[in-house]
Amino acid sequence: MVSSLDPRYGPVAWLLAVAFGLGVAGGCQWVPKNKLAACESKSRALVEQTRAQQAEIENLKTHSRQVEEQLALAEEDLARLEEQLGLNQQRLANYRRERAAIHDHIANAVPGGKPLPEELEKRLVELSERYPSLHVDPLRGISKFDRDVLFDTGRADLRPEAKHLLDEFAELMKRPEARDLHIVLAGHADDRKIAKKPTRERFADNWELSIARANAVLHFLKQAGIPEQRMAVAGFADHQPIRPNRSPADRQANRRVELFVTGSETPLVGWVETIPDIYR
Repeated sequence: MVSSLDPRYGPVAWLLAVAFGLGVAGGCQWVPKNKLAACESKSRALVEQTRAQQAEIENLKTHSRQVEEQLALAEEDLARLEEQLGLNQQRLANYRRERAAIHDHIANAVPGGKPLPEELEKRLVELSERYPSLHVDPLRGISKFDRDVLFDTGRADLRPEAKHLLDEFAELMKRPEARDLHIVLAGHADDRKIAKKPTRERFADNWELSIARANAVLHFLKQAGIPEQRMAVAGFADHQPIRPNRSPADRQANRRVELFVTGSETPLVGWVETIPDIYR
């Protein structure tokens, strides 16, 4: 047998022999290649998982900074809104003082004139908010419609939906604070002549149509409980347009009935109790 340390085999053989001896002396064993590959694969997976978690942590930190920045902006916006709210409340208080001053000015400047009772004014404004087509000027006691919502074209019969509005108006006029107020109903028409024969058989011209519409509102309010002696009607045909009658929308705005609410002391032509001096 040839010895592994035989000088004839050179230094390589000698090193292998030493390594083998050390391995045996240290108790080490050879690891199979497939197990080594599995360990390396698992190690790589753990490294990738660690990197993914670190990336997620960075994303969460970035998101947290963004949320903090948004929160800071929201707090700034809230502070601005609170400041604006304070300004708006101050403006509202100023407006109320100005309105009261205007009421006093009108009451003192116009002989026998004064604005509507405050509670009635408030309820008329609320009524106009529920019916956008109704516009109310409480200082002058005018309630008018910005378009014809009471009647169909060429007719003087109230639309069913118009009756709900007039019912509520009548209830307001029956309140204790309104019992001394007068109601003047003014009918208007657009500039188109009455063309259809059935309509001409009922209304000879726009004068009769405008008066018939005012009368229709008067009779409805009467049936709703408003005393006749508190109401009057007037017809203006097509001679008092509020728009130039150049388009269907203009003509619709001109076909209207206006409701004027006045105090018992306001002078009205033909109303004996308001200007008794000329009837002496």
